Amino acid sequence: MSNRAPELSQPVWKQRVYKVVFESDTRAGRNFDVALLVAIVLSVVAVMLESVQSLSAQYGTFLRAVEWVFTGLFLLEYIVRLLVVRRPLSYVFSLLGIIDFLAIVPTLASLLMFGSRYLIVIRTLRLLRVFRIFKLGQFVGEGEFIVTALKASRFKILVFLAAVLTLVTVIGTLMYVVEGGQHGFSSIPKSIYWAIVTVTTVGYGDISPVTILGQTLASVLMIMGYAIIAVPTGIVSAQMAGAAKGAPVVPPYKQVVCHVCQAPDHKPEAEYCWRCGEKL
Repeated sequence: MSNRAPELSQPVWKQRVYKVVFESDTRAGRNFDVALLVAIVLSVVAVMLESVQSLSAQYGTFLRAVEWVFTGLFLLEYIVRLLVVRRPLSYVFSLLGIIDFLAIVPTLASLLMFGSRYLIVIRTLRLLRVFRIFKLGQFVGEGEFIVTALKASRFKILVFLAAVLTLVTVIGTLMYVVEGGQHGFSSIPKSIYWAIVTVTTVGYGDISPVTILGQTLASVLMIMGYAIIAVPTGIVSAQMAGAAKGAPVVPPYKQVVCHVCQAPDHKPEAEYCWRCGEKL
């Protein structure tokens, strides 16, 4: 016999609001999420426009008012989610819950810290809901395929990065010695910065060697840079190619969020939550 206490049934109004706010299988839920996405885009656009000096001078007050209106709506939405979810803490500490909270913080923080409201662009992360709203579960599955390939390659990539860091440290130190601390190579850290910029083929041009030996060393590092860039790409590509052989087609996910633990991405045939075992 299970020692687990039975979950108390929620009021009908909470169940209805939950389906609208957390799920998109119903027409009301889909419309709510679409309206939410539109509000997110408009709020981010308003902040971007405010950063343009000419527009800020003319419409700054209006744009800030729009920003506060959207923040108020998102705060209200966040409170509603806390009220209707069965376990509020599960939502608060879930990935989407954290993103929803971060979407509100920048504007409120601007009361104490100037310029923090521009971090509202974090709200664009909430646009990830588009995969759930428009039933693009296949794209979520493909994203997981890429993440799995990156995880499988992580040790090889870490070894590669360690080798590159060793290389730029050695070359940067040599360049500091060769150039004699002149021509911009005023310290070993700054010389390492030059080596990183060079090996990644960025080449800002703010520091450049003048001596023949220094230019030779730079030329060698530039040529090595082209080979180095291809290595991590090849590692991940090989891993993805190997995983793709015989990989089954990823089915679209069920558009349901567990009302207990907030776990998304359930298989179409799933009747119970893959995380907590609650009936969906």
